[in-house]
Parts: sequence; structure tokens; C-alpha cells
Amino acid sequence: MPRSVTLANAFKSTGDKRYKKAFLEGIEFMLNAQYNNGGWPQCHPDPKGYSARITFNDGAMIGVISTLRDISRDRKAFPFVNDELRNRCGKAVGKGILCILKCQIVVKAKRTAWCAQHDEISLVAQKARSYELPSISGAESVGVIRFLMELDEPSPEIIDAVQGAVSWFNEVKLIGIRQIKKEAKGSSNGWDKVVVRDASAPPMWARFYEIGTNRPIFCSRDGVPRKTLAEISYERRNGYSWLGYYGQDLLAKDYSPWQQKWVPKDNILRNSEP
Repeated sequence: MPRSVTLANAFKSTGDKRYKKAFLEGIEFMLNAQYNNGGWPQCHPDPKGYSARITFNDGAMIGVISTLRDISRDRKAFPFVNDELRNRCGKAVGKGILCILKCQIVVKAKRTAWCAQHDEISLVAQKARSYELPSISGAESVGVIRFLMELDEPSPEIIDAVQGAVSWFNEVKLIGIRQIKKEAKGSSNGWDKVVVRDASAPPMWARFYEIGTNRPIFCSRDGVPRKTLAEISYERRNGYSWLGYYGQDLLAKDYSPWQQKWVPKDNILRNSEP
């Protein structure tokens, strides 16, 4: 449960104005943190380095914009929010949606998905930590797509963004492999992540894909991109999520109902199943 809902429920059930005060201060904090272009940084105030980037990593921006969306439209859950604040939240959401659409990475006139972080001015994909290179994210992009799919009466631009991103997820899924933990005597964990061939395995996605080629990227702290998980250091290989079933439920469960509801029949994507 989002902390905003927790505080709202606590105030409604107890009448303790401290909860209301904390809730309202938190909302003001989020509104003040938004950039003029609609994005949110990782940290506020005075973010430094990659913390100033528009941050989809770890659900940062989507968490904020989802909270403000709920406040702007759900009077029952937040009855003590006045119309002025509710309207401000709605306007912030509108700006945020436009920022999301502008951040979507386009390659050869085709919409793909999003980087984990984008430049706060130019909106182009940017690196964060040394092993988090500019790329298209197979993990963070799932949350972005789901947010866009939750919007009521999506515009043609939003529909195009979702369609393009889902098409990209279908294009880059990794078939016939499985990641396992293999015993590794003498290692710090006693095991090692290994990718093995398995024709029966469900599709996986890489955390990061190279922009333009869609090749998976794996990287140690030296910042040098590698083609396989086995090529990077033991510490980064086993201390970070590089492969996962990130898009599985999105494609298998979430997308089809949304598509049937909002996409014209002559524009429906085929082969949306993973």
C-alpha cells in the first residue's frame, strides 16, 4: 500500500491531524520536486550527478505520478484534499505524462521503451552508476507501460506509445535460456549465476538493451559493456538483476484486455503473447 494511502487511512480512522499534516506536506514535496518539463529526479532538493536525472529506475517517477494521479481523481480515498490541491496534482500528472511520451526512445522511426534514467533537460537516455549505461530498459519500462495502460480515455499518442513499447518487448524477448544458480566452491556466495540453454524455458528479458541494436548489455563496475552475463565480474554478476521475467505478465495478462478496450481493431498488434 502506498504511504500516501496509509497516511490518509490513518487520518480518516483516527482523526489525528498529524497524519493529515504529514500527508499534505508529502504531496507538496512531490509537487515541488517536479521539473518544468514534467519529469521527476531521483532525489530532491538539490540532486547531484545522476540523481538529477529523470528517474524511472526503481519506480521513482512512476511511483510519484501514480500517487498524484490517485489523489487528483479519488475523492473517496482523499476526502480532505481541497480542490485547489487536487487540481495541482492533476496538472502535474498531465505534465508528467507528456514527459513520459517525450522520453520514449525512438529508433528508426519506431517507438521502443525507456531508459532507466533520462537527461533532465534534453530527455535523452543517460547512464547512472558505472554499470548502468544509456540503454533501453527491459525492467523499468514495464512500470511505465502499466502506468500508461491505467489511464482513462488514453489519447492516440498514449495508445501509440503503449503499442510501440509492447511491440518492442515482443521483439527483444530472449527465448530458450534459463538463469540458474550453480554451486561455486570457494566463491563468496558459494554459488554463481549461470545462463543455460533450455528450450522449454519461458521468455526472459535483459535489464538493459543497447540502443539501436537491441543487444543485451551486461557490465562490471569498469563501465565496459559485455555481451553475456559470464563476461562480467563475479561481484556484479551476482549482485545485480541482469535478467528476469520482467515482461511476462505484461504480455500474457495485462496487455490483451487493454488492447481490446482501447485499440481500434484495424490497429491491433499481433503476436502479443510471450
